[in-house]
Parts: sequence; C-alpha cells; structure tokens
Amino acid sequence: MALIHTCYRITDIERSVAFYRALGFEEVGRIPIGDEAINVFMNQPGDGDMPRLELTYNHGVTSYEIGSGYGHIAITAADLDSTLARLAEQGIEPEKPPYSIREGGSRLCFVRDPDDYRIEIIEQ
Repeated sequence: MALIHTCYRITDIERSVAFYRALGFEEVGRIPIGDEAINVFMNQPGDGDMPRLELTYNHGVTSYEIGSGYGHIAITAADLDSTLARLAEQGIEPEKPPYSIREGGSRLCFVRDPDDYRIEIIEQ
C-alpha cells in the first residue's frame, strides 16, 4: 500500500486553486460528483498522473469545522525567504516568521489556505 493523496473540503474553488498554485501546485483535473460536489485534483510538477491533493467543493456549503484532530500538510522550498517574498506578493503571509525547531535544523513556517487549513513550508 502507498499513500496517494490528501483530501479536504473547500468553500471556493477558484480561491483555493489560486492559493495552491501559489505554493507550486498545478490543477490536473476536475470531476463532478453528481449534482452535489466537484473534486479538484492538484499535483506538483513531476508528480505524474496521480494527484497529491484532492479539494472537494460541496455545492451549497459555505463553511466547515476543521476540528482539533487536523494538523497540517507539509511542502518543501529550496529557498524559504524567496518563497515567502513571492507568496507575500499574492497576499499570503506566514503565521509568524520562519524558525528552526532545533539548532542546525531546517527553517520552517506555516501559512493558512483560504479555508484556514495549515500548510508547513520547510526549507531544504
């Protein structure tokens, strides 16, 4: 078995797709689920045909409770400072400035998507 994707529910397709594009994802498909929902599939360059992220838009739903069990997903960036500068141009700001958990460890920070899901960006 292998983990193939993560899914979460969104309230605005275009706003969410724009956010994930800013993080380096690209949309690879949309599938309507009858009259009730649309699944939007996102990949990062080089991922092939298997989507990494599935965003589900349920018609008529305007908000979701994230719950206390959700943590975050993590992505990497070669240069965290330039990545954050590019994201800032699109109105995406980190929760707090980049930091390291331990001395000599990778720098990281968190951003939030349009539906308040946390995304960790780790410098490699």
